[in-house]
Amino acid sequence: MGNSCASAGVLPSDYVVNVRTGDFKGAGTNANVYIHLYNDRNEASRKLKLDKKFKDDFERGQLDRFPISNLVDFGSIARIELWQDGAGLKSDWHVDLIEVIESKNKKKVVFPVQRWITDKPIVLNEFDCSLPQDDPRPEQRKEELNRKRAVYEFEFKIDGLPAQVKVCPEDEQFSDDYKWDILTKKTQLLLQSKITNITTSKWKSLDDLTNVYQNNLPRPAGADKWKSDESFGMQRLNGCNPTMIRRCDAIPENFGVTNEMVEPILKNLTIEEAISQKRLYITNYSFLENLKCTNENTKICCPIALFFVNDDKILMPVAIQLNQDKNSNPVFLPTDPEYTWMLAKMFYNLADASIHQSCTHLGFTHLVMESVAVATHRNLSPSHPVFRLLAPHFLFLMAINDRALAKLVAPGGWVDKCMGIGRTGLFGIIKRLWADWRLDVQGTLPKDLEDRGVADPESLPNYHYRDDAILLYDTLKKYVTRIVEAHYDDPEKISNDFELQSWAKELTTPVPEGFGIKGVAGDGQFSSTDEIIVTLTAIVFISSVGHAASNFAQYDEYAFPPNYPAMLHGDAPTTKDALTESDILSRLSDKATTLDVMVVTKILSDRGTNGLADFEVQYQYDVIGLHAVDELKKDLKEIGDIISERNKTRTTPYPYLHPSEVPNSISI
Repeated sequence: MGNSCASAGVLPSDYVVNVRTGDFKGAGTNANVYIHLYNDRNEASRKLKLDKKFKDDFERGQLDRFPISNLVDFGSIARIELWQDGAGLKSDWHVDLIEVIESKNKKKVVFPVQRWITDKPIVLNEFDCSLPQDDPRPEQRKEELNRKRAVYEFEFKIDGLPAQVKVCPEDEQFSDDYKWDILTKKTQLLLQSKITNITTSKWKSLDDLTNVYQNNLPRPAGADKWKSDESFGMQRLNGCNPTMIRRCDAIPENFGVTNEMVEPILKNLTIEEAISQKRLYITNYSFLENLKCTNENTKICCPIALFFVNDDKILMPVAIQLNQDKNSNPVFLPTDPEYTWMLAKMFYNLADASIHQSCTHLGFTHLVMESVAVATHRNLSPSHPVFRLLAPHFLFLMAINDRALAKLVAPGGWVDKCMGIGRTGLFGIIKRLWADWRLDVQGTLPKDLEDRGVADPESLPNYHYRDDAILLYDTLKKYVTRIVEAHYDDPEKISNDFELQSWAKELTTPVPEGFGIKGVAGDGQFSSTDEIIVTLTAIVFISSVGHAASNFAQYDEYAFPPNYPAMLHGDAPTTKDALTESDILSRLSDKATTLDVMVVTKILSDRGTNGLADFEVQYQYDVIGLHAVDELKKDLKEIGDIISERNKTRTTPYPYLHPSEVPNSISI
């Protein structure tokens, strides 16, 4: 009776216990592991030691199988009690999953553990998915959350920016650390590309620049189309910063554009007529004015630009004013001398790229989702159905943020070397826009499109980002709805869910006591499933689709610097004097800096994790969750087919939001 595991050929097994240890550094244990099985009559088995002689059990990522004997007619398993005795040098143990299989009928009962197991026993029900008010062990749940709140402390590391985790917890680290070492990957990529003779010298010609691409650093899409106005217009819709364009309802008073200037470009329409026909669109980067950069001598433009949907349904640039004062800044036009107009577009794109890296990418995907993830760990038990819904979309998020800020955004790091604004300007832009950012507007796709006046495909065609993203948003909302409405089928379940309400409150509580996120539905207190659904959908969307749209086009956009420069030297043009190719080349960074931009954006454009709904770590095991995931996969397959067909007829395909190309989480 003392032996828990049946020896081969000695005793038949009545049950088999499968144990999968977590797959990250430090997850395995050398301690002795014990389990109690409880049947549906609330009877407990004897203490069972899970051990196989002459085998090193419970190693990282390992699946161990333990036959259990002398439990004849014990019946169906309802719950387990699990612990380890703290023996050995490495007693800490992270368990991913336990399965108990009844030998005679092959019935499998699943216990998603997904926790650190200590010498204090933990009791888990099948599927481990319940609202807190329904949990039969409230004290155990409360103690666990208290421990997590101590581990997931938050702080405002940079004044005016979203909160981050104080110290990146062990649970959040990469499973294969070497795959995510950006500096090592840079070295490997350079060796693989076999690029040689890159010095600090300047480029001799634009053709000289295009000759550098080879092997693992292929010619980016931007190198073939960067000169065209059509491409410049399409960058506003389908580049890596596709959320800034707005319908123009009126010309700002400080924008010096006139009917006489643009009438030939507007096909003899007046500005007022083009506005009334919903054919004029605008970007206004007034918030960049007087931005302090790392290099105090750097002056970043704060441009206003006007775009027109022409008779061919193509968005074309009409006018660019590079700074806000119309009295001292000319309005550049497509009819200006070729290189003068080209340089105006480049300085506009320098401002756009600065916003992209600061807010669209880092601030409003990476950082704001880290705030949400930390709040989730602090307030929702791992047993909570909302935690299980969100957890796959936070995989490696804190780890990549920790690494990126330490390596790329550190003083003297990549951002300081390769971006004109440097880290000072980067944080400055985030601070300015974060003050007004709202989850229910900028963070919620349909509201964002409506707010910018760009939701109508008839008025603004060829907006591939919008057209593909809305398909994914609607599908993710259906997925979230299936789970939320099943668990909250009575309004009292919402009001009685003290974990959910605590989560909402901490998200919205002003800094420094809370995370200070504006626009969370219910303003810190959920009262309906609609409020929960719209909030969770926004979080899942930003963590997957929003990040994919801002991240994976980076190599195609940035790797040919004239197409989308992160840095330009010298001042922006203030006259319409004719320029030459030499004037363009003199503004570009040297060869070594260009190569650094190419390599880092190539690394950032690679996908490190699986596509949507192909979860690296499975959290949904209950009937509700499994059904929702199955339906999500079916819906995503249909969307993938639709997007594939669309890309066959698009002048320039938009691959970035195909479901198979959209990771579940922000992991790069």
